[in-house]
Amino acid sequence: MKKTNFIKEMTWKEFDERRKETKTLIVPSGAIEVYGPHMPLGTDIIVANKLSDLIAEKVDALVAPCLEVGQSSNLFGFPGTVYCKPENIKEVYRDICESYIKWGFKEFFILNTHLHNTAPLNSLMEELENEYDVKCGLVGWWQYIWKFEGIFESEAPHGHASESGTSVMLYLHPELVDMEKAVNSPSLYKDEYPSIQKYKKYDEYSVTGTMGDATIATAEKGKIVVEKGIEEISNFINNYLRK
Repeated sequence: MKKTNFIKEMTWKEFDERRKETKTLIVPSGAIEVYGPHMPLGTDIIVANKLSDLIAEKVDALVAPCLEVGQSSNLFGFPGTVYCKPENIKEVYRDICESYIKWGFKEFFILNTHLHNTAPLNSLMEELENEYDVKCGLVGWWQYIWKFEGIFESEAPHGHASESGTSVMLYLHPELVDMEKAVNSPSLYKDEYPSIQKYKKYDEYSVTGTMGDATIATAEKGKIVVEKGIEEISNFINNYLRK
């Protein structure tokens, strides 16, 4: 039987032994929301869980149970989307982290795949560092991978459910992607003030749930991005959180 990194898959005795081997906890965060006509509603949290597992394997960490939903109010125009208030997200993740602080964990890294979860979770990580003898880090995955240049081809590869997101899913979970339904769906709204925060509903940008060209996504592109990201995040855990 393969050893798991997911705490939810362990017996209490297995967890009791594993917690003696590491003080690092990877905490996934994501959402249930529209992700184009070609990927499941749970794409964000599916990616977060898989990346968390891959990182945990590389740095000898455990993966915490998580809240599967996120702050997705602006996507309510699409059926199946679930909304959780940001203050509730923060408090549930506080309870999760404080539970594992009790069991001896000292390093907490949130692998977040939903932009609107970032603010409440950043606030929580700062509070935990101030209140407890712990170190914390967080990455907003879809925004983080913008730094990897020369991989994607389209004009807006990091649009919602577009080239980059579809490529990552094709690499991590190809069985959940139906490329026959992938679309090239440019934004319907031309943003004249991209540097200023606005509060438009997502269905004003797209009628498909995709914003960009998902049709040119490939597993090969996803593999490059995932491997680069995992390498750097693992280095961060080993050389910052554990120092």
